[in-house]
This record gives sequence, structure tokens and C-alpha cells, in this order.
Amino acid sequence: MEFTILTGMSGSGKTMAIHFFEDIGYFCIDNMPPALIPMLAGLTGSVKDKFRSVALVIDIRVGNMINELLGQIEKLRETQEVKLVFLDTDDNTLVHRYKETRRAHPLNNKNGLLASIREERSMLRKLKEEADVVIDTSKFKNNMLRERLMEIYDMSGVRKIFDIKVESFGFKHGIPVDADLVFDVRCFPNPFYVPELKRKTGNDREVRDFVMSSIEAGAFFEKLKEMIELLIPLYIEEGRSSLIIAIGCTGGHHRSVTFANMLSEHLVDKGYNASAVHRDIEIYASHE
Repeated sequence: MEFTILTGMSGSGKTMAIHFFEDIGYFCIDNMPPALIPMLAGLTGSVKDKFRSVALVIDIRVGNMINELLGQIEKLRETQEVKLVFLDTDDNTLVHRYKETRRAHPLNNKNGLLASIREERSMLRKLKEEADVVIDTSKFKNNMLRERLMEIYDMSGVRKIFDIKVESFGFKHGIPVDADLVFDVRCFPNPFYVPELKRKTGNDREVRDFVMSSIEAGAFFEKLKEMIELLIPLYIEEGRSSLIIAIGCTGGHHRSVTFANMLSEHLVDKGYNASAVHRDIEIYASHE
């Protein structure tokens, strides 16, 4: 297994960080007692294969666990790959964040919020010194923490985890309500009016060849690929874990199916986890 131990100051962004790891396919546990690490590391068989990458949030909510955690990490590194990531934030920023959220600090020092923050900082000093990566989130806004984590971790696997569905549909049956992007291909020649193609679909080679026989269809597909390849990394950086691209013709049998299949195949070739779904292909229409 590959372990990431997330720790650091309360209010420094550990919740956002664990969401990042969830999105890229890690098995995640928040507020994990260090004593349970050996049990998790000892998983074998299919369970271990499923949880190849693990991210654990361990902080002062489980008590004064610094020495115990460092000891467990040292033992874990004898057999596993481990990265200790410490999130830090300056005192003034933490005070501001707590005032905004109106949440109580886990330590709840009787002398107030700032005293709680300084007590926690003192408790975590040794852990910070031993960290493989220290990220100061004091000036971070929006998705800056996510972007920093993407820089630190090998993101070659993100493409395979980011789920893309390319859905064909017929406008006569309505636009898919969950679509993120919608493209209309009704402007291209319709195989429905070719007798030998009428009962076939975009899954058939003859229909695909007919749809793509025009220069305009080829040019459109090249522009479509270029646009989608531009947009996907932006969706990933925004924090999205999936994307639905809907392509429609009149009935959802021929042209939309052709383009959906071709786009899905292209994205798979590019290393993305993409699939084609044909919503209306089974619906018979008297005319398209």
C-alpha cells in the first residue's frame, strides 16, 4: 500500500485535502487513531488490492498522539511507502477562519481561541519537523490547496479516475438533464433518409462512414476533440470528479451515436476513463 498521513493545524485545510484524495481514488479515513494503522496496513488479498492508496487524517482530535504517530510511521515505513504531509497556517489566519465558521477549536483552551491555537502549534512542532511535505495554506484561496497537492503527487492517474460519459440522445426526446456540455449534430447529413441505413445505428460501420463522409463532419470532430481536451483539465483542477458530454441529433440513432462513439474512443486513447452511452438508440422513430 501507499500511505499518505495528513496532519497539521486545525483549520489549515485538512478536510479539503482529504476530499482531494477521495476524488483521485484513495481510500480515506478522517480522524484515524494511530493505534489502528497496523491493522489497516495488515489487510491482504482483494481488500489490499482495492485499497492500494490510502490517505489518513490524524490530528489532535484523537488526543496527544505525536510520539505514538511517529512511532507507527517509522514501523510502517519498513514495509510500506509513506508520505507525511503537514498543513500549516499562521495564527491570524486561523483566528479569522474560526471566527468565520464559528466552530470551536478542538483543544478549547480556557484562555480562548488564540491560546488554543498556540497550544496546538506547540504540541505539533515535532510532527511538523518530521514531515516529508509542509504546506502553508495561509494565503491559499479557492482551489489553491488542491493545485498544490496535484503538483506534489503524481497526477498521471487522475485521467483514469476522472469519469467521462459521452451520451448520445435525440432532441425529440429531450436534452439530458444531467449533461454538463451539449453539442448539436443535426446539421450533418442524416442516414435515416438512406434506405439501407435507416434501420441501422451509429454503432454500424456503414452509418459511421456515411456520417463522417463530409469534410464538414471531419472538421467539426477535430474542433470538438480540441475543445474537450482543453476543458477536461480545467474541470479536474476545479475539483470535479466526473463530466457528462451530451451529443444530440434528431432521434438519437445515427449521427449522435457516431460522434459519441468516436469521441469516447478518442478520450480512451488519450488515457481518460471514458465511455459512450446511447440513451435513445432503442427508441424507434417514424422519422428522424
